[in-house]
Amino acid sequence: MLCGISGETPQEPVASKKSGIVYEKRLIEQYINEHGTEPNTGDALTSDDLLPITSSRIVRPRPPALTSIPALLSTFQQEWDNLALETYNLKEQLARTREELATALYQHDAAVRVIARLTRERDEARDSLSKVTVTDGAVGGDAMMVDSAEGLPEELAARVDEVHASLSKSRKKRPVPAGWVTSDEISAFEAAATTALPAQQTTSLDSLEDYAAVGGLAGDAVIYSVEADKAERQLTVNEPITSTLWTGSKVLFGTSKGSVKIFENGAEVGALSEHSGATTSLSSHPSGELIASVGADKSIILYDLASMKRVSRAYADAALTSCAFHPDGHLLAAGTASGDIKLYMTKTMEQAAVFSLGAPIQALDFSENGFWLAASAKGQSSVTIFDLRKEGDAATAKVLETGGAVQSVSWDYTGQFLATAGPTGLTVQQYTKSSKKWSEPLRTSNAAVAVRWGVSGKKLLAVNGDGVISVFGNKE
Repeated sequence: MLCGISGETPQEPVASKKSGIVYEKRLIEQYINEHGTEPNTGDALTSDDLLPITSSRIVRPRPPALTSIPALLSTFQQEWDNLALETYNLKEQLARTREELATALYQHDAAVRVIARLTRERDEARDSLSKVTVTDGAVGGDAMMVDSAEGLPEELAARVDEVHASLSKSRKKRPVPAGWVTSDEISAFEAAATTALPAQQTTSLDSLEDYAAVGGLAGDAVIYSVEADKAERQLTVNEPITSTLWTGSKVLFGTSKGSVKIFENGAEVGALSEHSGATTSLSSHPSGELIASVGADKSIILYDLASMKRVSRAYADAALTSCAFHPDGHLLAAGTASGDIKLYMTKTMEQAAVFSLGAPIQALDFSENGFWLAASAKGQSSVTIFDLRKEGDAATAKVLETGGAVQSVSWDYTGQFLATAGPTGLTVQQYTKSSKKWSEPLRTSNAAVAVRWGVSGKKLLAVNGDGVISVFGNKE
């Protein structure tokens, strides 16, 4: 007979009445005192459940003192018994820990699979939602529809053709206007005025003649007079402003809530809400009759400014970050968060070409020569010039290094000068047609989130994220 705990022959054997297993009495009693269960079965066990096993009685001599070898052997025996009991407990705990670990790993694997499935379903739901909009005649927002590309109505399509024919015909013969800024004058630009405007967390800027409109995430917009160097009017948009556009007598603001709010003479005269996500960029058609807006919901919307209604819509395959009309009005460029620049035919909203920068598009602007498109991407310290007359890799006409991230680009009216703005400062890049070379007549360290040209290019307007607008020019 061997003890069920120590595996040794018991000196005082007892048997469990419940399982019949033999144990050394002192070991099993110690185990019962600590755990109250039987080691091998885990059932509740008390000392009354132990049955002594009798055999021929052996008379043991009295324990000798520890100074003798038999006493030392007895001590070693006790130590061995304790060690055997502790080893058994450790084995039992190890077995339970392994079972708990296996259960935890299984639950973790199941949780990961559930999270992956839910994430996939969420992304699919978002993709579907981005293509769902409320129809014009919906009652209470219940009627929903998924639209493909919508072309312009015949009357507006004819107007787009008319403007395209008129502007493209005269573009090549158009001379540089008298009194336009020169390279030497730009090289002498300095901060002629710096004014803090009441527009917090400034995001956008647009200008018209001697005035500029500035908007910020706090929902406030400011009309700034360049000549008087002061804020002439403050507009309350009540929604975080993400983009600003000045066309004719109207100032438009795109908001993070998907709206396009229209102001005229300081008062709100209309609001358009076609995007299901943030409105990220606005652009005006050369005719002044159409407005384009793009949003995080992947949609491109064209509005008739006279009726203040949507007249066309299309969807891209990624969230849209910026847009710009071609100076002839027959093309609309839209930058995506996936790094592509998609060109659409204004009349039909069909995709005509795609360029790529490999990172979310930050800013777009067409040159007035009608051939070039300047684009910057998030995190890149360069501006890429695309030639619309070419395709593929050949379309990249020039990559201009600016030394820092570029958040805004702006061509002047003549197409000679390209202004860039970013956290590291402003630059002006010049293309000389006679030598077909690029130069940099101006570089400043003034950080800015947006930049625009003033009248005749004599001034350069820039605003930073704190609402401070700077006017660069010749002080005289």
